[in-house]
Amino acid sequence: MSEYDSDIEFDFFDEPETGESPAQSGRTRSQQRPPGGPPRPPEHRGIPPTARLAGLIAFGILIVVLLVLWVQSCSGTSKKSSYEHYLDKVAPLALDSNRAGNALATAIATPGIKAGELANKMDQLSQQLQVDAQTATKIKPPSNLVTPHRYVVSSLQLRTDGLAGLARELRAGAGSTKVSETAANLATLSQYLVASDVLWDVRFREPTRLALQQDNVTGLTVPASRFLSEQGVDSSAFWTPVVERLNGNTTSGGNTSGRAVGTKLVGTKALPKGQELSTTRLNTVVDSQNLGFAVTVENSGDVQVASVRVTITIKQAKPITASQTISLLNPGQSTVVNFKNLPQPEFVTKTTLEVDVAPVPGETNPRNNSASYPVIFSLG
Repeated sequence: MSEYDSDIEFDFFDEPETGESPAQSGRTRSQQRPPGGPPRPPEHRGIPPTARLAGLIAFGILIVVLLVLWVQSCSGTSKKSSYEHYLDKVAPLALDSNRAGNALATAIATPGIKAGELANKMDQLSQQLQVDAQTATKIKPPSNLVTPHRYVVSSLQLRTDGLAGLARELRAGAGSTKVSETAANLATLSQYLVASDVLWDVRFREPTRLALQQDNVTGLTVPASRFLSEQGVDSSAFWTPVVERLNGNTTSGGNTSGRAVGTKLVGTKALPKGQELSTTRLNTVVDSQNLGFAVTVENSGDVQVASVRVTITIKQAKPITASQTISLLNPGQSTVVNFKNLPQPEFVTKTTLEVDVAPVPGETNPRNNSASYPVIFSLG
């Protein structure tokens, strides 16, 4: 062997540099921190399984609560939308019925109208409400308002039938001397109209408002419908003077009954104190926020009068005028017409308050229908 051979060594059993250290037997020795070196950071052991489970459960509960609240919100919105859609369909029927009731009252109080003319008007209104009743049958209410909605239909049908019956009876009794019998029949038929108002209010409106309250639905209005504007229409006392007036009217609007027709001004009071005004001496009226006048009018004739117009005028640089109408006034009956919310009059200036009751058709003595009161307004 040469000298070169002795310098070269071959180690075929050396481990590669990237090889793993052989496993040590027994317990693994913990690494020792070099003296004076920095402390070793603590080991992260992770979230315990029980804590992770509790967190997942809490998160699940939160999701369920949010989901329930969302469903409830959607359900409440859906309920309100359903109610609103339904009430929007009923409201025009109520409004139309109210207008028909006002039209009936106006027709009855029309001066000079005859029985046949009033009957024709009633037939027109009956046909109009019949269309509304048919429309109501096609409306689909929310499930909990099915029963109340039936009374909407019933109310409209009662009004239809009542008006048609009144028209037939008026034609049958036109010109008849059996006034009491005709009036009694008209009073009986008018009960249909009274019942329709009761059904609408008690059987439809109140249950519907209760349903809205139970479902916590706010901001919606249940439409009201009152067909009759006057009390006592279902009595003979109401219809007797009406029949007498209708049967006494001629084509020209006069009266052929041979009985006196007329009204008179009974007196005038200043409000709110109720101070009786005099036509012969100066009246000092203390002005206030509630200044007004109460005018008493009486039917001084023997037959019913209709649409009696009452007007007051404070004569000053800029006159103040107001008018109201008495729909019906029976023989011997008196009524008070109140004028309120008037503009402020001029102060410390003598003026005149004029009150006038317009003559009715056939009136023979209109001289007692007006009066002039000298007044002076003060601030007190």
